[in-house]
Amino acid sequence: MTQSLAELEQLCNVLYNSHNQNERAHAEGVLRPFSTNAEYIPQCKAILDAAASPYAQLFATSSLTKLLTDHPNTPSGLRSDTRKYCVGFLASKSDALESFVLIAQIQLLSRVIKTGWLDDPDAHETILDEVMDFLKQPGEGHYLVGLKIFNQLVMEMNQQTPGTSLISQRKIAVSFRHDALLRLFRVALQGLQSLMEGGGGALADTQNPGQNTTSLKPKLREQCVKLTLNCLSYDFVGTSLDESTEDIGTIQVPSSWRELIEDPATTNLLLDVYKRNAPPTSSCALECLVRLASVRRSLFASEVERNEYLRRLINGTSDILSKNQGLGEHDNYHEFCRLLSRLKTNYQLSELVAVDGYQKWIQGVAEFTLTSLQSWQWASSSVYYLLTLWSRLISSVPYLKGEAPSMLDQYVPKITETFITSRLDSVTAVARGEADEDPLDDEERLQDQLESLPHLCRFKYDATVSFLVTKLDPAIAEFTRYANAPAGSNTEGLEILEGRLTWLVYIVGAVVRGRLSCSSADNANESLDGDLAYRVFQLIQVMDH
Repeated sequence: MTQSLAELEQLCNVLYNSHNQNERAHAEGVLRPFSTNAEYIPQCKAILDAAASPYAQLFATSSLTKLLTDHPNTPSGLRSDTRKYCVGFLASKSDALESFVLIAQIQLLSRVIKTGWLDDPDAHETILDEVMDFLKQPGEGHYLVGLKIFNQLVMEMNQQTPGTSLISQRKIAVSFRHDALLRLFRVALQGLQSLMEGGGGALADTQNPGQNTTSLKPKLREQCVKLTLNCLSYDFVGTSLDESTEDIGTIQVPSSWRELIEDPATTNLLLDVYKRNAPPTSSCALECLVRLASVRRSLFASEVERNEYLRRLINGTSDILSKNQGLGEHDNYHEFCRLLSRLKTNYQLSELVAVDGYQKWIQGVAEFTLTSLQSWQWASSSVYYLLTLWSRLISSVPYLKGEAPSMLDQYVPKITETFITSRLDSVTAVARGEADEDPLDDEERLQDQLESLPHLCRFKYDATVSFLVTKLDPAIAEFTRYANAPAGSNTEGLEILEGRLTWLVYIVGAVVRGRLSCSSADNANESLDGDLAYRVFQLIQVMDH
């Protein structure tokens, strides 16, 4: 047995590390039965018990995962035994495992739990308790492993396993949502609260006397906030949102979550986590807040609770803006822009305006937007969310009732001018080699930004047109001089001029085309459309000659 185990460890080492294709093919052929024949499940466990090589451990773990995935009719008793075996293996050996073996073991345990989830619905509580024991063991290492298991388990339950039908996936996902998800959400929040208080409460009981308890704190906070996010990102109603987009719809959390969502401590905790940590923990906390800002309207017991909830989000983001807290980190910055945008997506302008602190908030958002537009190189991927926010705010103005001022008159014209000016200035920066990329080269991002522009430009259209004319007329006149200059004349500056005119034509095209989607298409604005279109046609005429 010792000799065969040594040979098997050598084959596994060749399989994962050899650069010789023939050697790898031979090792794969010899080892193939372990991952294709369900009768080899006991042998895989024996390898895990006896092998010292991490590659043998990885092979045995991966083989077990594949066997249990490819053989859905595996007896429920065998699945249950394998689950208990994985829990025991992780409990006794997790501290000594290589990171890649630990990850594979956690994936195996999650897959085993999922494939057997519908075997015995009465055992769900017991299954969770088995993993919960990790959070009660001495030492932070086991606590960290327990959190990683829960994170992987939520993700596993939320995605379709290869070889299973969509109907089967939905049954498992709904059952897990009903029996387990809220409990795990509580675990995440309670663990986060304990860690933010310095490791008091339940977590303090897991620490050995005299143990250095600071080393794993950042990782524990990261795993807790990830678990919070994974719970909030769960596909609650089977909509299977397109993950290729960053936009998210309304979060359909169950009514049983109401108490936790409405509790001010939940929002305040995540804001505190953001302020007192660095990425990825801080940006992940913001992502949690993006989802909390997206929960369904009907979850709240009354409009009073919902408006109070909005007030906390407004004041929380306003405080971050006033202190510029953490926004120098790009990941934080991006998620914060998404959070601001979601506030308008899920709430009406009339609700925002009615919040105490709205004026401070809208001023902070305006100043933040102006800075972002001017820092176009750094914030290029995030500006879309800010422009979308202002576009949606403006779209709601016709429906705004009451005397509370929206303050949009004060800020939108300046934001519009700054967008135009910053795009024109980018041309010079690109020409001088001061920019890593030309915004005009990214067609998709360009169109995303231009999509929101009509609402901003047409809000105070006469002022916008006057501003555009002051940029267009001198540029067209200068371009005409270049066009009429004799052959061989100095063309220094022509490249920059063409870039500026390109931006201006894009902007004019977006604004004039956007007249159909804006509520300002009256006769006076049609005349202004004509003023802009005339200048573009004038430019075309110069180019044709």
